[in-house]
Amino acid sequence: MQQAGQKLRRERERLSLRYRDVEEASQRVANQHGNDEFLIGLSRLSDIENKGTVPSLYRLYSLCAIYGLDMGTVLRWYGVPIEELPRDSASLPLDSTRPFGVRFSGKQSVELPVELKPDVDPKATFYLSRSVRRWGRLPLALVGSPNSRQHRYAFIGTEDWSMHPILRPGTFVQIDETRNRVAKGGWLTESERPIYFIEHRAGFRCGWCTETDRKLVVWSHASSEVPPEIFQYPGEAEIVGQVVAAAMRFDLAKRRRTRS
Repeated sequence: MQQAGQKLRRERERLSLRYRDVEEASQRVANQHGNDEFLIGLSRLSDIENKGTVPSLYRLYSLCAIYGLDMGTVLRWYGVPIEELPRDSASLPLDSTRPFGVRFSGKQSVELPVELKPDVDPKATFYLSRSVRRWGRLPLALVGSPNSRQHRYAFIGTEDWSMHPILRPGTFVQIDETRNRVAKGGWLTESERPIYFIEHRAGFRCGWCTETDRKLVVWSHASSEVPPEIFQYPGEAEIVGQVVAAAMRFDLAKRRRTRS
């Protein structure tokens, strides 16, 4: 971490700040927040710059505030790949269904195909990896939903079979929070029927819903053999929103068959 400390020292020197100046500025930050953890003493600052001591989150915040630095950038100096947080979170195979609160900032980018080979017919199914002429990095803000502010994200747990095979375990889902009332009809097939993301006292789950007599019934897919759940509504459960998109895994069904 010596290199990160040296970068912080260069930033301090660029601003012509003495150790005493940084200590006094951090004291003001600590006073503003009513927390002495933000204070950076003279010896601590020397250790950070010269001995590679890793500052606490509070002291790192103070240094970023004093030097006018982006905290994400400084975290990367210390080897914390903050831009990879969404990917790492999505890759964790946790058993329980859970919401996904990590946000994609507009500054982040993703590598996407920006030019396909001329013989590719986009109307037909094709193998993307062999059909891309050129890849490029595009800001995530350009590839996201135009209504991304009203969307949240969640994972279907690797042991949650309640909506299999429509939503398989390990599926990453997008939820529209504005669609949080149970629809009474308007669909012809089960694939068109709205699926809702529910928060209840014991956790989360997805399912079809019906609402009668102040009770919310959350239905599972018949093939899953998972029984429906009934909640007092409102009170025992909340409809977070409707599932509007999904990225699905296909390699867990075999595991279920081998375990049963």
